[in-house]
Amino acid sequence: MNKTPLHDHHVVLGAKMVNFGGYKMPVYYTGIAEEHQAVRNHAGLFDVSHMGQVIIKGKNSQKYLQKMVTSDITSLTPGNAQYTVMCNENGGIIDDLLVYCFHDYYMLVVNAGNLEKNLEWLNRNNDVKAHIEDKSKQMSLLAIQGPNSREIVSDFTQISLENLKFYQFIQSNKFYFPITISRTGYTGELGYEIYCNNQDAGYIWDDLLEIGKKYRLVPAGLGARDLLRMEMKYCLYGNDINEKSNPLESGLEWITALGKKNFIGSEKLGFHKMNG
Repeated sequence: MNKTPLHDHHVVLGAKMVNFGGYKMPVYYTGIAEEHQAVRNHAGLFDVSHMGQVIIKGKNSQKYLQKMVTSDITSLTPGNAQYTVMCNENGGIIDDLLVYCFHDYYMLVVNAGNLEKNLEWLNRNNDVKAHIEDKSKQMSLLAIQGPNSREIVSDFTQISLENLKFYQFIQSNKFYFPITISRTGYTGELGYEIYCNNQDAGYIWDDLLEIGKKYRLVPAGLGARDLLRMEMKYCLYGNDINEKSNPLESGLEWITALGKKNFIGSEKLGFHKMNG
């Protein structure tokens, strides 16, 4: 079973570890209810390094992604991200994911359990020869969620985050290592996600917990995350959506740009729309 670079940190904190998406992950530290309330009222720190990161680059990368996902990628500018889904020919959801637009490439953040399936699908449909690179084993991802998250991340980075809007991100080289700070999360609360190299994840985790003490930050596990996302009616792949469900019937019409046409599954989804 895979382990994230933060595995030993979870063990030291006494986390209850379980198998999730092929990774040994913390389901809780002190209790699901306590961690859930901490995120709603103060702040929680999650290890989500099991998520997959795939780089798409090359002159045809935008055209390629327009075909692969249901949302309109042409509206993305550097420093912005989109939540979207990738469908098969029948409109079934292969995965839900985030697309980050950098200056010279895109990054897809996908569900851990779907990584291999996604890579196979991306490569199979790569008729424009976009460059596809799996960075999942080299990157870690930490999520700080809750009302106090802005103060915690600002104290850590020494960067004002007041003007960073939902689904926007910045890159920082203020440390001896580069990090990407994203105004995203899957809890419904104010929150940020930090992408970093694996070798830096432990330092960032420990420093955030230390800085966060005065803001009542606690480590939080998968149990609280699942409860938080259910309260917000956010989809969980494998539970709420899969290849037998399409985005229209799953409440994801808002990320399905049927007007752009020619994305994989668009013909079937257009039929479902007309007959819905």
